[in-house]
Amino acid sequence: MCQYSSHDGFASDWHLVHLGSRAQGGAGLVEMEAAAVLPEGRISPDDLGVWKDEHIPNLQRIASFLHSQGSRAGMQLAHAGRKASTQNPFVGNGVVLPQDGGWQPLAPSAIAFGPHYAMPAALDQAGIDAIVGAFRQSAIRALQAEFDFIEIHAAHGYLLHEFLSPLSNHRTDNYGGSFANRARLPIEVVDAVRSVWPQHLPLFVRISATDWAEGGWNIDESVQLACLLREHGVDLVDCSSGGLVPDAKIPLAPGFQVGFAARIRREAGIATAAVGLITEPAQANQIIVNGEADFVFVARAMLRDPYWAVHAAGALGEAASWPRQYLRAAPPDSPARGALAQD
Repeated sequence: MCQYSSHDGFASDWHLVHLGSRAQGGAGLVEMEAAAVLPEGRISPDDLGVWKDEHIPNLQRIASFLHSQGSRAGMQLAHAGRKASTQNPFVGNGVVLPQDGGWQPLAPSAIAFGPHYAMPAALDQAGIDAIVGAFRQSAIRALQAEFDFIEIHAAHGYLLHEFLSPLSNHRTDNYGGSFANRARLPIEVVDAVRSVWPQHLPLFVRISATDWAEGGWNIDESVQLACLLREHGVDLVDCSSGGLVPDAKIPLAPGFQVGFAARIRREAGIATAAVGLITEPAQANQIIVNGEADFVFVARAMLRDPYWAVHAAGALGEAASWPRQYLRAAPPDSPARGALAQD
């Protein structure tokens, strides 16, 4: 979940406490918000980044703390594409102009996301090559910062998703038109990242399984893409949806995207993660029990409750992994509490 709390891309004390509290709260994996692989890949000027070596020490500090609490640390690599150079949503809406610290957004085609977004410049081959190289270098930095897994963000209307969808990709070269051409840049990015990311460490890709829009990217293409991702060394597909067009009709309901994870898992033979309005422990557990996904990723529910995981464990009758410093406050019947000497 984007925090819009960085200066020049640097992770701050806010990120340490924000992410660290989820590790204290029992999350098995703790994944950072989208980290821009280039300055112009940020959504807003206040986005997190991993485009230069100077970012590594602050990121490493966070990974080290997550490890100390028993969690695995993940970094999401991203480029915002045509959704870039917008205002921090805590401040306002609309474009940040170059004279105010903004920049020229880049995209597969010169098609703006909406009336309050800047017109992007269509990428040429040199620009595409630079982006592939930036993802590769960012993966090296994530490894140097001691992260355990990487997720490539190819969802929610950001750059890689823009190349996938015919609604935003009107190119007539090798990166547009057919499915294979539209998938070319995401696969090039996966190959570049996998070439430097150790084989024993997981590589995830987040996709929007459908654009929820006529003529857009759809679940059939997502299954086809997932098969390609598996062949290119991806370990898991994180199945979200939407974000490409502002007028998408999304049927929001608890677990409304779980079916995408289930179908991709079944038909593409790759591990998946289910996301989206999964808020209750029993609901999350049933997704795993039913074989609909291999992981459940929880976002807004964990913003509301950093200790969602330990509370979920208790609700499901499992031993909760409370921090030892907090055992005095653990439920009286918690197995962990018995380890604390009475005072």
